[in-house]
Amino acid sequence: MIQTLINPKQIIAARVAKEMKDGDVVNLGIGLPTMVPNYLPESVNVILQSENGYVGLGPLEGEIDPDLVNAGGQPSGILPGGAFFDSVFSFELIRGGHVDVTVLGGLEVDSKGNLANWMVPGKMVPGMGGAMDLVTGAKKVIVAMEHTAKNGSSKILEECRLPLTGKGVVDLIVTELAVFRVTEEGLVLEELQEGVDLQTVKEKTEAAFRISSAMLIPA
Repeated sequence: MIQTLINPKQIIAARVAKEMKDGDVVNLGIGLPTMVPNYLPESVNVILQSENGYVGLGPLEGEIDPDLVNAGGQPSGILPGGAFFDSVFSFELIRGGHVDVTVLGGLEVDSKGNLANWMVPGKMVPGMGGAMDLVTGAKKVIVAMEHTAKNGSSKILEECRLPLTGKGVVDLIVTELAVFRVTEEGLVLEELQEGVDLQTVKEKTEAAFRISSAMLIPA
């Protein structure tokens, strides 16, 4: 099993960071996805795009500017060369296919690459924000989420039960236990996270999956 001293979110963010390529334009969802830049190799520089209207998000430095926030309303910084624009232009970037990678959290993902990530049962939520645009406009969609819900139930299902954010849009699922690739034939287990055994993944994954021929399973 996973070392108890390592936060599952850190494991997920660090693995997602390996998917980034130098020069990628990347949109990060709120919460866990915002941790990804902390684990990028020094040789990889990405351009972060925020759907509320700017590119070049960077770490906070100096005094907080209350007018400079990311899509989740959190204070943010901007790097040299960054730019601001209105929401129309921001979504033209997204819908026009100019975002290389989007990383979102998920409530449910299923074997067909369907994603549900905005409606929490029993709670009032304002809506899905720009997620519907992002999952259809980005060239690659990565879902970064913990493998199970708080009640222990699997979040990787044969079929999503919550309202869909996007249909057949997910390319890669990264959890603290494993990495799955979505194919036309269903889910393929590409990796086990360090210290995790195959039986644990099988027990905690509702959806059926195949094991990649390139993957080495410990004896």
